[in-house]
Amino acid sequence: MLPPIFTKARANSGATAVEFALLLPLVLLCVLGLAEFGRALWTQATLDYAVQAAARCAAIDTNTCGSGAQTQQYAISMAPALSVTASQFTVTNPSCGMRVSTSLPFQFVVPALFPYSLTLTATACFPT
Repeated sequence: MLPPIFTKARANSGATAVEFALLLPLVLLCVLGLAEFGRALWTQATLDYAVQAAARCAAIDTNTCGSGAQTQQYAISMAPALSVTASQFTVTNPSCGMRVSTSLPFQFVVPALFPYSLTLTATACFPT
């Protein structure tokens, strides 16, 4: 005859597997969702920094950012981890000063879990 502690453990042996199977999808969804949300925030912050730096450069440093093309290249250099092109940055000179703006489609790593399309935009205007 087995002691009562071993009998109880043997009676609950399948409950752990069932609980794990029920909770694993929720835990994975939370972890992957947090990772994707963090990556989206990081991408947005990088875009904001790139357009702010490029607008400032265009307003005060005519040697580095004297033309629109130079300002676009400077904006790309301020966002080295992102795969952006010069055509995604627009440089204008409205009444507020030098304005640089961009728009970038954000791709989720796990599109099956997050079937949404997201476009991140950033605009900065620096007075001349």
